[in-house]
Formats: sequence, C-alpha cells, structure tokens
Amino acid sequence: MRIAVVALGKIGLPLAVQFATSGHDVVGVDTQQATVDAVNSLSRSYPLEAGLDDALRAAIGDGRLRATTDFADAIPGADVIVVVVPLIVDEATGEPDFTWMDAATRDIAASMTPGALVVYETTLPVGTTRTRWKPMLEAGSHLVEGSDFHVAFSPERVLTGRIFQDLRRYPKLIGALSDEGARRTRRFYECVLAFETRDDLAQPNGVWDLGSAEAAELAKLAETTYRDVNIALANQFATFAAAHSIDVHRVIEACNSQFFSHIHRPGIAVGGHCIPVYPRLYLATDPGATVVRTAREYNETMPERLVAQAEALLGSLEGLSTVVLGASYRGGVKETAFSGVFPTVAALAQRGATVRVHDPLYAPDELRALGFEPHSLGDAVDVAVLQTDHAEYRALVPGDFPGIKVLVDGRNATDAAAWRHTPRLVIGVGSAA
Repeated sequence: MRIAVVALGKIGLPLAVQFATSGHDVVGVDTQQATVDAVNSLSRSYPLEAGLDDALRAAIGDGRLRATTDFADAIPGADVIVVVVPLIVDEATGEPDFTWMDAATRDIAASMTPGALVVYETTLPVGTTRTRWKPMLEAGSHLVEGSDFHVAFSPERVLTGRIFQDLRRYPKLIGALSDEGARRTRRFYECVLAFETRDDLAQPNGVWDLGSAEAAELAKLAETTYRDVNIALANQFATFAAAHSIDVHRVIEACNSQFFSHIHRPGIAVGGHCIPVYPRLYLATDPGATVVRTAREYNETMPERLVAQAEALLGSLEGLSTVVLGASYRGGVKETAFSGVFPTVAALAQRGATVRVHDPLYAPDELRALGFEPHSLGDAVDVAVLQTDHAEYRALVPGDFPGIKVLVDGRNATDAAAWRHTPRLVIGVGSAA
C-alpha cells in the first residue's frame, strides 16, 4: 500500500515508521519544514520514545519513508490517509478549536484521489467524523463518501515513550461510515499492526470494529475520561483522609486488593495531552455530564490545595524562596502540555514567594523559554514542591535543599525515612511528617 500520514508529531511519526516497517511505502506530510527536514536527514534523535531512532533510520534507509510539507505530493494516489493532526482545546473556554484539523482536512480533500481510505486517529468529540469531516472531504474533493472514497475513525491508544509496545498490546478500535469502509479499515490495520496474545480480553486481540464512527469516538473519550474521574475521586478521598489523619495510600492499597476496586493514585496535578483534555471534548457533546465536569474542576484545584497546605504549615510564604520540582506533566516525559507546573508556580507566586523550577530533562535555557527561572539542586531554598514523579526525584534528601523548611511531595515519590527530620507534606497522609 501507499500510505500518507498527516502530521509527524509524537504520535504521527512513530505511526509512519510502524507502517513503513510493515513493508509499505509511506509519505509523511507536516506543515513544519524543520520537522520534515529532521525526518529526511535523520538529524534529530528521539531518545524518550523506545525503539524510534533505530526504526526511523531503517525506514528512511530502505526508502520506505520520506517526509514533505506538500499535500499535493503526499496525498494523490494514497491508498490510505491517516490523520493525526492535534485538536486544540481552548484553555479558557474548554471548547475544541478545529483550526488545524480543518486546514489539514481541506488540504487532503483538495488532493485526494478516488479509492482512498481516510482514517482519523486524533481524539474527537462524538459525531465529528460523520458531521464535520465527511462533508468537508466531499466538498473539497467533489467525490462521494461511501463510493468514491471511505472515511473511518480509529483512536490512537498509545502512551508517549512506549508507542510501539502499546500498538502491539491494545486492540485497535475502528468505526467507519459504511460497511465497505469498515472492511477496508480492518484490512489496513491488520496489514500494518501485529498484536500480542492476551488471555484477559473478551475477544482475541486485534482489530475490533465497534460498528460506527460514533462508537469508536466515544470509546476513546470514555476510557480517558474514566481516568480523570477516577483520579478526582482519589484526590477527594485524599483530601478527606488528610483532614482526619488517615493515610489514603494505605487505604487505596487495601481497597485495590479486591478485584472490583481500581482506585487510581491521588496527585498534585493531572496533565498531558489526554486526561485533562478529552473530558472537555466529551463535555462538548454532553454538556449535562455533571460527574465529568465536577471531576475535571476538582482535579484543577489540586495545585492550589497543596500550596495552601504549605502556607498553613508555615504561616506565610511571603518572601520565601521556593522551587517546583518538575516542569514535565509526567515523569520521564519531556512535555509540558497542561502540566501542573504552571498552576503550582502561579499559586506560589500569588502568595509572594520567589519561585524557581527544576527538571532533569530540561536545560536552564529551556526552562527560561517556558517562562521559569531555573533552580539547581544544592541551592538553598525554603520550600520545595514535587510536581513531577521523575525517577531522579525518588532519591531526594534534605541535603539537596539547604535550609529547607518543608517538602510538599505532590506525588508521594520521595522516601519518608529520608525526610523524617524535615517536615514533609504528602497528599492524603494527614500532617507533615
């Protein structure tokens, strides 16, 4: 097959490499010239995505993969067009902003040729594939969906850092707009993916057709929104436990020893491209979902709650030197999308504290580019707030922060024994150790 992958970002590039590795000819199209040049010249490495560097080098070397900024080069003659363009969510309103996806879809339509299968993998509000993309593709191509070309939705279900592993591990969910579209979508993914055998699934691992694009859209929103709601529940339990001198982590461990309990870990923030975003996409089509809305709002309060606890312990943060540990939204990932670092820094600054940020994955100049003053471990500080569960932070000791008055461990990542002589606030534990 000839496959076009639209957008060569954190998901699109590994997908393009996966398709090429499966023996197909792949053209990746991206609007950023620097991204295209980096792919074609192999001038950029991707150390945080397991297996990507070697697989990309092999795909480029074999001539199976190339990149371009020209839709008119990538799209005509493509048997399958996979769209992984980011869908922006307005931080102020929570509403989806389709600007980038609309532009990409119009460019696809302008160059699409009969017989193409267009598959959207970007997470979408329910109904978008049928009511937005189908009419736009038909209008721009002057072709008819269901006969001249086919459209399907198949959500990406991978985690940055382990994309190739997740492509094998999880069933590939699909939902098309026609029976023939479903048949072609199934055949496509069965040709480009290989699946691990899993005895824990209700049906064999592989391509699962959910019967409609809407069902596949909802499946992705539901599985991620579940996590946001679950974390909010854990955070509420943690808030209650702290007020009653109960260790919520021991409680959760005990609860989860029963097969039907799967309570997540509480934490200072929920970040990333997925968990804080997709509930908003769900709410865009189900505005009456009060449980989802309340959970999202509760999770957004957590940085303020933890900083307020530190303020209550010390009396005031005015004039104190503070450091937020971790700019990344998640440990081991160099990405700040909706990271808790931003509201945590804001909460400290609003109380008159001097705030710096440390992250082992970011150079000082990179932190400054994000608007932060960098901190070096070993520098004196009054308050440290652990925001990201980087592995490097698990070994932190008071000596890393001369003069420290309190550690706020928002991830329960540090060793309590190492901090037994220094106040340590842990979410859901009660009082400072």
